[in-house]
Amino acid sequence: MSSIAGSFEILTRANQYWQRAGNKPLMEIRIAGFVTDPKSNAGFFSVCPVDIQEIKNTDLLIIPSLSHDYENVIKKNKELIIWIREQYKAGAEIASICTGAFLLAATGLLDGKTCSTHWNAAIDFKRMFPNIHLQTDKLITAAQGIYTNGGAYSFLNLILFLVEKYFDRETAILCSKVFQIDIERTSQSPFFIFQKQKNHGDELICQAQSYIEENLSEKISFEVLASKLATSRRNFDRRFIKAVGNTPVEYLQRVKVEVAKKTLEKGRKSIFEVMDEVGYSDDKAFREVFKKITGLSPLDYRAKYNKEAVLV
Repeated sequence: MSSIAGSFEILTRANQYWQRAGNKPLMEIRIAGFVTDPKSNAGFFSVCPVDIQEIKNTDLLIIPSLSHDYENVIKKNKELIIWIREQYKAGAEIASICTGAFLLAATGLLDGKTCSTHWNAAIDFKRMFPNIHLQTDKLITAAQGIYTNGGAYSFLNLILFLVEKYFDRETAILCSKVFQIDIERTSQSPFFIFQKQKNHGDELICQAQSYIEENLSEKISFEVLASKLATSRRNFDRRFIKAVGNTPVEYLQRVKVEVAKKTLEKGRKSIFEVMDEVGYSDDKAFREVFKKITGLSPLDYRAKYNKEAVLV
């Protein structure tokens, strides 16, 4: 509900600012759906949606976030999926908020393209839509009139992006100040919590994952690990990527960084102590991997999430 209310309020306010500057209204903003009964969110926001079947064409369609029962939502909204696809073919631009990307992906319009969604939904998304290039580090993706964004309240940044596109930069900046949204934010990487995907059913790879997680401070040889598991390195890599979605090296890096993040958030240890605990002897390599995964340096990450942080 928040993604609907927030989008509606910001776009409405942008339209008002636009008119106060002496311009004609640029948008007619409607909330539409197949259910026409009034809906409310604990009394804070209530609407009577327009019957979506009465809308023959639109310039911009925004799909809100979905409940987590993605497959059931898609199954129950076949008619809506067809309608979305037809609107795009008729010239409408489409934007999806957070897990709304699942509904957009079900239209087939994202096949072969790049998109984003909440990092917590990445495993399900990749499983359901393997032909789509998911980039959960991206806060916003834009291509050929299709826009997607990351998770939760990052939809605010997508709406500012659309305000700038449809109105102008000045209006977007004004909205960012009024609603206190960081207009320059471009990544959701700092908020990512790495998920150790282990429900893939490959027992050999589960053993490998457990070994990696239990030996972070050691120098791990994947040649040796593959041998211990009685398989070739080539077969080990192939099975690992298929099961987990990362190469063994990528998985090791992500697990190390996740542990380092937790230590930086909670403790007062120096960067060098943290990197040593997760098995890095080269501080440059550690900083580069950490920033690649989180979008922040270890020092900046600690300053952001640990209020007792001290400089080293």
